[in-house]
Amino acid sequence: NSSAKNQKMSSAPRAEKICCLGAGYVGGPTMCVIAKNCPDCKVTVADLFADKIAQWQDPDHLPIFEPGLSDLVRATLGKNLFFTTDLESAIREADIIFVAVGTPTKTVGIGSGHAANLCFLESAARLIARVATTPKIIVEKSTVPVRNAETLMRIFTTNPDSARLFQVVNNPEFLAEGTAVNDLLHPDRVLIGGQTTPAGHEAVRRLADVYAHWVPRERIITTNLWSSECSKLVANAFLAQRISSINSISELCEATGADVDEVARAIGMDSRIGAKFLKSSVGFGGSCFQKDILNLVYLSQSLGLTEVADYWEQVITINQHQKARFTERIVHSMFHTITGKKIAVLGFAFKKDTGDTRETPALDVVYKMLDEGANLAIYDPKVPDELMWEDLRHGPSLSPPARPMPLEERISHVTDVYQAVEGAHAIVVCTEWDEFKTLDYERIFGSMVKPAFIFDGRNILDHQRLFQIGFEVHSLGRRPLTHFPQTL
Repeated sequence: NSSAKNQKMSSAPRAEKICCLGAGYVGGPTMCVIAKNCPDCKVTVADLFADKIAQWQDPDHLPIFEPGLSDLVRATLGKNLFFTTDLESAIREADIIFVAVGTPTKTVGIGSGHAANLCFLESAARLIARVATTPKIIVEKSTVPVRNAETLMRIFTTNPDSARLFQVVNNPEFLAEGTAVNDLLHPDRVLIGGQTTPAGHEAVRRLADVYAHWVPRERIITTNLWSSECSKLVANAFLAQRISSINSISELCEATGADVDEVARAIGMDSRIGAKFLKSSVGFGGSCFQKDILNLVYLSQSLGLTEVADYWEQVITINQHQKARFTERIVHSMFHTITGKKIAVLGFAFKKDTGDTRETPALDVVYKMLDEGANLAIYDPKVPDELMWEDLRHGPSLSPPARPMPLEERISHVTDVYQAVEGAHAIVVCTEWDEFKTLDYERIFGSMVKPAFIFDGRNILDHQRLFQIGFEVHSLGRRPLTHFPQTL
């Protein structure tokens, strides 16, 4: 009995001290979920930006919006979850260090427009190499190019005194913004890649033990480092590919009279295809899809795989085309000019249930309408005013403005949706917020200039009802519902 008891005690997961460098969309929620499910682990989130750290310490005013996140912070803050700007102390104390810093697409220099900018990741690695004095497991949480772990290991070996202390593992995130907390609590899989050495296997096992507090073991997949790094890029590429695929078909449907939603339902019932990510829209956005595909394209080009690079670049090409043709349809439908007309833009976040605007399709649509001379009133329930104006000043990443735009003269950011639509010639839906489905459209129609247009860039509204109210209804992947005679 004593022997069995001792064996049980020795197999229990150890109480790890965990640190995360980076308090953003990945690091913050991931650490909150670990803290909630691993009460025996001390979890510290470290970031250089004091304002961001202060926000994380106030559950009512977190720096990011995710359903359920505030409750997690309230449950763990000050118990086993801590936030700090003292990166060096957090590194020294930790057994496991997650690196969740940004790896944005380069905008200048070699590989600009495609390659990942790894300067923040390298800075974090050099800080760890300089500060650490005890063994650490370094977890690549940031999305990285394949074989990036080699770079980290080379940096760690520059300090002979500490080189033997480090084991690098890759643990990519597969989160969807708006459902990040649920994705972390109930993941389809947790992927951990490590070196194929005894020490590497041990590092993978210890990280797997952390996740095993709440994730079934059969959902924890272990691979070598390179397979794990590659899988993250490929997963996002495949998801984005499905969106571009159905968006390409939406244009075909408009030309032939087919309905893209009916087509998507028909093919989605095939178990080999499945129904997810077959919703036509104005285009995909967010921090991952475009960045990871461009990274995959650059990697393929660097390896001389020209046909592979060309194939995946078409996913981006279709996405850019979808945003452009949506705006062209707005202009052509409104008598070939929107100059001087007020247009209400509903939604600025790249998707519902998040305040994130990175690579949002709305920005491309807004800039193209500004180019055509429109006056815009923008409403979004979660995007902060300061963030929206910052995005507008920078412009779309892949199609920067050719000339300065009089933003303040032509754009208003309103906090009331009915104010946005009052006196407007058209409504343009850019984000699929649920509240847009239940607005009082009879009231809205009465307040708009006639003919009143709706352009549903997310295909979420009741188009027949809107048409009956009196709207000119334009959506993606189907013919418009118009009160105008089609032929003279």
